[in-house]
Amino acid sequence: MRHGKKFNHLGRKTAHRKAMLANMTCSLIEHKRINTTVAKAKALRVFAEPIITKSKEDTTHNRRLVFSSLRDKYAVTELFKEIAVKVADRPGGYLRIIKLGNRQGDNAPMAMVELVDYNEIYNPKGTKAKKTTRRGRSKKADDTQVEGTATEGKSEE
Repeated sequence: MRHGKKFNHLGRKTAHRKAMLANMTCSLIEHKRINTTVAKAKALRVFAEPIITKSKEDTTHNRRLVFSSLRDKYAVTELFKEIAVKVADRPGGYLRIIKLGNRQGDNAPMAMVELVDYNEIYNPKGTKAKKTTRRGRSKKADDTQVEGTATEGKSEE
């Protein structure tokens, strides 16, 4: 039965689980992308997203709250100075989980967890891509090119 089971305990005691999630969050903040199992990735999202939300408002109280859960000065500084600036206008959903397939040794389902604003491939705002339409060129440009090539062909004959 699953009565009262609000989150995945990941087969660990409370202190081990909290330490593991804090370490994974620090690694995610430092490297912007980590590989882990799908279950840990989903647990990490529940743990890390409120912390990133707190970092949007840079107050002493929020820094202390974040430090109490992360326990790493470098990660807290990086979070408040660099990551909070990028996610300031985002209302949530700071992490992306991409499933990678199964691990070789034990066939565990693996996933890549990344910060959404740091991936230029999936983030269209990050790269200034040239806007294209599915329509052809304007008719005026096509007509002038066709006429120009047609007159050149006739003059050669």
